[in-house]
Amino acid sequence: MEFDKRLVLIFLIFILGISILVFTKKEEDVVVVYVAHDQDYSEPILQEFENITGIKVKAMYDTEATKTVGLVNRLIAEKNNPQADVFWNNEVMRSVLLKKNDVLQSYCSPNSNDIPSIQKDKDCYWTGFAARARVILYNTEKISEQESPKSLYDFINSRWKGKACISNPLIGSGSGLTAALFASLGDKEAKELFLKMKENDIHVLESPSMVRDQVLAGECWFGSTDTDDAYDALAAKKPVKMIFPDQGENQIGDFIIPNSVMMISKAPHQENAKKLIDFILSAHVEEELAQSALQMPLKASSKAPENVPKIEKIKSMNVSYEEIYNKLNVSNQFIQETFLT
Repeated sequence: MEFDKRLVLIFLIFILGISILVFTKKEEDVVVVYVAHDQDYSEPILQEFENITGIKVKAMYDTEATKTVGLVNRLIAEKNNPQADVFWNNEVMRSVLLKKNDVLQSYCSPNSNDIPSIQKDKDCYWTGFAARARVILYNTEKISEQESPKSLYDFINSRWKGKACISNPLIGSGSGLTAALFASLGDKEAKELFLKMKENDIHVLESPSMVRDQVLAGECWFGSTDTDDAYDALAAKKPVKMIFPDQGENQIGDFIIPNSVMMISKAPHQENAKKLIDFILSAHVEEELAQSALQMPLKASSKAPENVPKIEKIKSMNVSYEEIYNKLNVSNQFIQETFLT
């Protein structure tokens, strides 16, 4: 009888051990990622990672309405009890914000080595990849190629009074562009630029996609929008053309907006987080985003379709993302209190 009890006890311990191993493996085979990039483009990439590695990807996506802010606020709120392992952001400004709020931990992915230094944090708290940019989209039925606007300063030209539009300078890439102008031009000149836009009856719309739509409709003859919205119109063969602004020798250059990826501090699944970040920063993923979202690879080794410009061919603003971030408060305050009133 005693022998039977010992057998039962051994059997139960064995079953318990197996259960613990299975549970542990299940936990180890998970990675939680918050995603601000469009789900249509990011989800297939995460599914591919899952298929290749066998690691279950639990993704939470933002919505167009929250403009990334919702996920960022959630990450800050979860700082002392992190639920996510990785954040895939569709821009950089709020990645810098997360770093400054001690939400991130450094991870220097080997796949980040060939990404230009200006497109990544020097201490590896975030790394950029697959960029879009702010562009001028104009209606070819309203403006000829010869007279088309080629600079943000064309928005203050009196010949275009009441005919140009921009997206809300307090939201999304509009906010980033505004802070970048303050960083690049200095506060005084940036404020003068926006005041002259206001005097020139510029239309302020809620989003870059609304700028695109108004340019398509001819309600605005040209506007400042993002490459992804501009490409949508070009792919549909609408009467529009796209220009990367301020590319001349003495001009300020364009505002480039890479995606960025980072590890969350005290991430529950750190090893899997590293594997996912390595995958996202691969040339393969940049090539997929160049094909699907027409985003510009940052790696020289990444190939892209002919209609996707090479990042090295575009003159970008000569300011760091830290410098741009540091101008967000002053630029937002000016826009809210002066420009939009």
